[in-house]
Amino acid sequence: MALIILDRDGVINEDSDDYIKSPVEWQPIAGSLEAIAKLSQNGYKIVVVTNQSGLGRELFTVEALNAIHMKMNTHLAQFGGIIDAVFFCPHIPEDNCNCRKPKPGLYNEISERLCVSLKKVFCVGDKMTDIQAIQSAGGKPVLVRTGQGQSEIDQGLVPEGIPVYGDLAQFIDEILTTK
Repeated sequence: MALIILDRDGVINEDSDDYIKSPVEWQPIAGSLEAIAKLSQNGYKIVVVTNQSGLGRELFTVEALNAIHMKMNTHLAQFGGIIDAVFFCPHIPEDNCNCRKPKPGLYNEISERLCVSLKKVFCVGDKMTDIQAIQSAGGKPVLVRTGQGQSEIDQGLVPEGIPVYGDLAQFIDEILTTK
């Protein structure tokens, strides 16, 4: 199975320090939906993994989160793309759960549910918490400069050897041309 795992905020859509709390606030990063559609059309399964502590902080409800994801999927469908699953952590950092990135719980759950090793699975994020979770689960980390990616690079937080791309579209174009 060709599988790719994507973070949501900062990779697929614009991020916000105030959280994405409603469908109105969800805005795709230019080119991201078209890129995901290319993956779908080339036989990839796409899974989104996202920390959503706004739920634990009671800034929005599960119904609002579902509405955000419905908007994401509706916009993606216009380009012929499909997101096969969304895994999210609703906890705040103080909960110390295993599903909140940088811990690998959600990635391990994907591996178990899909009966697939993550060794050859690209996992795209914009923060070191994404990269740490991916590495702990045995996946192949990729950092994009969108979202908080450039800031993480500027702060010297990204270790050597982590592939870095301008955005999701640039990364997907590369993997599809070298496939």
